[in-house]
Amino acid sequence: MRVTDLIRRKRDGGELTPDEIASLIRAYTRDEVPDYQISAWLMAILWRGMTRAEIAALTDAMLHSGEVLDFSDLPGRKVDKHSTGGVGDKTSLVVAPVAAAGGLRVPMISGRGLGHTGGTLDKLQSIPGFSVDLSLKEFHRVLGVCGCAMIGQTAEIAPADKKLYALRDVTGTVESPALICSSIMSKKLAEGIDALVLDVKVGSGAFMKREEDAANLADLLVETGTRMGKRVVALITDMDQPLGRAVGNALEVIEVLEVLDGRGPADLRDLCLELAAWMFLLGGSAASVAEGKSLAAEQIASGRAKEKFREIVRLQGGDSAVVDAPERLPRARHTFDVPSGGQGYVIATECEQFGTACVALGGGRAKKEDTIDPAVGLTVHRKVGDPVRRGETLCTLHYNDADRLDEARQLVETAYRFAPEPPSPRPLVRRVLGA
Repeated sequence: MRVTDLIRRKRDGGELTPDEIASLIRAYTRDEVPDYQISAWLMAILWRGMTRAEIAALTDAMLHSGEVLDFSDLPGRKVDKHSTGGVGDKTSLVVAPVAAAGGLRVPMISGRGLGHTGGTLDKLQSIPGFSVDLSLKEFHRVLGVCGCAMIGQTAEIAPADKKLYALRDVTGTVESPALICSSIMSKKLAEGIDALVLDVKVGSGAFMKREEDAANLADLLVETGTRMGKRVVALITDMDQPLGRAVGNALEVIEVLEVLDGRGPADLRDLCLELAAWMFLLGGSAASVAEGKSLAAEQIASGRAKEKFREIVRLQGGDSAVVDAPERLPRARHTFDVPSGGQGYVIATECEQFGTACVALGGGRAKKEDTIDPAVGLTVHRKVGDPVRRGETLCTLHYNDADRLDEARQLVETAYRFAPEPPSPRPLVRRVLGA
């Protein structure tokens, strides 16, 4: 196999065979193919796309590059939830303990931040001591004890995806539907789950900017999971503005704790209840989405979901005291209030700029080897539909390095659009596919 031949064929719009894809992934996993050649191949895929057969072959090759887990010895249905990535999207940290408190098993293998979007692992690691690097034996133990464990990919789980995931972040190839689908499903199918709820983001802060593209990705994900014998549903949800008000790792954990206390922003609460409801439905704990929502709301109102989150943090080595004392989380030394240069009503935001501003402050990665500052980020005070007067605070920046402030400030200032009249309300969940 000549890698250059495969790059050229994909560059020219040709189709690779399953054996060629499997051989390439095996060689890359063994460090027999350099990053620069795989980067060229990824860019060719971004431009030319992949057929359904190629996507299936890539998913299968990445899945079987490592171990496929088996939790059949643990009672209960195994259900996970995954988001394609957005700004301020911290739903996993809410729905996982809610679902586990309601009796499901939630083996969650998550990723780090990609581009302007945050990552579940980065949020969890803002909790002092929290380990996302459990061995598979420990992963199994924690899942058995409390019904939920949240980790990153170990060396055994889809190692090909782990390498490609980091490379895509720094080569401008994150947005490819084929690569997103194979990355998500190779990890999720390795978890030994029975069902999967997918949150496919669409809008200015998502990788999929158009609903047509998001629906295409959702269809790919559902088809791939169903072909593998899993119950899968995909919700296409709005990402034209940040979800909730917090953007940045420790800030988002604080907002998660507010939701688990029955408070927090309405959009975040509503989406978490919707996602948990589908988890309960696919897992057999509810007969309808409405019943699933009631069950999810009960886990929060009773305090069981919050206690489950505390248990997860404790079992994974974290400081569980943060659950009642969020001031123990990392805090930025400085804040800056961004004033509004316009007035009227917020009719739209360029949501991606909020995520990029967080990266500029040090809360995300511009390069694969970058270290994240867990304390920095943004608190969004004005969202779509809110009235604003000139000079009022739109957003508060939390920062540690003054040299990083100016870029973030400019990004936030130019992210807002105003008009004299409020916009029409928009649905948070636009479509549901599958199941």
